[in-house]
Amino acid sequence: MKDDNTATANLTQNRQHQVCRTTGAVSSVDQVVDMSPPVMSPEVVPSNAGDELNLIPSLNFAMVDNGIFRSGFPDSANFSFLQTLRLRSIIYLCPEPYPEANNEFLKANGIRLFQFGIEGYKEPFVNIPQDTIREALKAVLDVRNHPVLIHCKRGKHRTGCLVGCLRKLQRWCLSSVFDEYQRFAAAKARVSDQRFMELFDTSSLKHLPMSFSCSKKNR
Repeated sequence: MKDDNTATANLTQNRQHQVCRTTGAVSSVDQVVDMSPPVMSPEVVPSNAGDELNLIPSLNFAMVDNGIFRSGFPDSANFSFLQTLRLRSIIYLCPEPYPEANNEFLKANGIRLFQFGIEGYKEPFVNIPQDTIREALKAVLDVRNHPVLIHCKRGKHRTGCLVGCLRKLQRWCLSSVFDEYQRFAAAKARVSDQRFMELFDTSSLKHLPMSFSCSKKNR
């Protein structure tokens, strides 16, 4: 009987040891496994990220050729973007005085202003002066003025006509000239503008040097 009691006691003691070992194992696992949310490292934002967000092109902005750009009227929100172009000159096609804020921007950045005032008539009262367009083209063709930005109010009609006449000098076919004009004018495209470009005489300008990447397009 004594032996049976001893065996029972030993069995109970062994079971207690096993429970202790199991508890210890679970406890050790609890110490290793961390179920808390991971600590997120702070996001590193480039110091110039805000500057890139401020680069806002003018309305209807586009590159015409190497060193030549076009757009609508730039305002103060566009100045940071214009600085990236490193402009030497601006060709302004409206008769109204240039705003003081824009003049200050030109002075601060050493940009020359060429103003060729063309009234913003609407059809059927349209009068685009050929002589004014010729003078503006001479300024565009002079590489000493590059990089240059051409603009009017919306960058559609007056700017479109000047660029269209430039394309004729570059020997573009009329269908390509009109396609480009219509892309910018869209629903505001004018038959009178396209007629002006078609009839524009480039003969007095052909002696001027041209060094454009598109000068032989659509010959």
